[in-house]
Amino acid sequence: MSAASPHATRLSDSHDHATSPSQALAGARRIVVKIGSSLVFDARRREANRAWLAALAEDIADLAQSGQEIIIVSSGAVALGRARFQTDPRKLADKQAAAAVGQSLLMKAWEEALAPHDLIAGQILLTRDDTERRRRWLNARATAQALLSHGIIPVVNENDTVTTEEIRYGDNDRLAARTAQLAQADLLVLLSDVDGLYTADPRRDPDARHLAVVEKLTPEILSMGTGANAEAGVGTGGMATKLAAVQIAGSAGCATLIASGLQRHPLKAVREGAKATLFHPSSTPLAAWKQWIAGSVAPAGSLVLDDGAVRALRAGKSLLPSGIAAVRGRFEKGDSVRLEDKSGTRLGVGLINYPHEDVARIKGQHSDEIESLIGYRGASVVIHRNDLVLEPS
Repeated sequence: MSAASPHATRLSDSHDHATSPSQALAGARRIVVKIGSSLVFDARRREANRAWLAALAEDIADLAQSGQEIIIVSSGAVALGRARFQTDPRKLADKQAAAAVGQSLLMKAWEEALAPHDLIAGQILLTRDDTERRRRWLNARATAQALLSHGIIPVVNENDTVTTEEIRYGDNDRLAARTAQLAQADLLVLLSDVDGLYTADPRRDPDARHLAVVEKLTPEILSMGTGANAEAGVGTGGMATKLAAVQIAGSAGCATLIASGLQRHPLKAVREGAKATLFHPSSTPLAAWKQWIAGSVAPAGSLVLDDGAVRALRAGKSLLPSGIAAVRGRFEKGDSVRLEDKSGTRLGVGLINYPHEDVARIKGQHSDEIESLIGYRGASVVIHRNDLVLEPS
């Protein structure tokens, strides 16, 4: 993470909320779009639904052209792989084998869909451990950010070739929410076989009302996902899993849209006012991120800062190596470290961009000297201001 960190442009203290699904889609800067198996896979032809993917890719290209960043969370690998088997694989090992066959087919389908728009797809395979263990979480985040910085569309899927039942997400709604959390996205779009949340199952209750905007996930709202609506959805997830995903994304400051993917150009349809449900986040991205840092496990070490660095941090600046007077403890990149002034007064806590041995080499030095001192070009700051939580002064 450097001065060009994703936090510098992605995270905001703004509490402004979109008032409609179309406004939310138009205003988001980084968007995670989740697509289920039934949309990706053409069951009749037993192959990728290329016409639908081409239409969605056109929508994605339009968003990218306007400066928005898109991450795709796509199911479909197992379904595509199964189509190449003589019999339907049912054991876990057989499903893993189907995923091994289907992953390349899925990426080929996305590459072909995005290529006419000069967009490149980059695959990221995740397991639950990748988003719940800090070091792997940081590595996955860095990969996603690197792809986006090069204008490449990340295509995320669960790594079904290696996951066991114990470490599976179980549904890609949750995976998409974790991806939105990891990427610090502004908006998560769950494309489904329904056009949002209803007060009851509209197929059975003519009085069911569609909810265009949900301000807060109350018990009443959550109960709508466990009744008749629970059958809505695709793949292994229904409305209940979608509401669980809304909770995960919302706690990270990310809004969520549930929209229909049954028609072609589903994102364009939302932009033009098609029916969908917008869920407001329960926090702002920056507040959620800093709350996570402040509540993290005990810091692995500490840095003693000179008076100039203390003033700079109080003024909202990042921590440069030149402001570090001493390094204490052993820590790795991504660990939380305590910050102190020379008198031992605690200043706050932050996520470090370098391991302790490298910080010891660059402390007191100018950022331009980092590469010559440690042998590689890393971040220009030791702790970015958005990865830092200060004690009240």
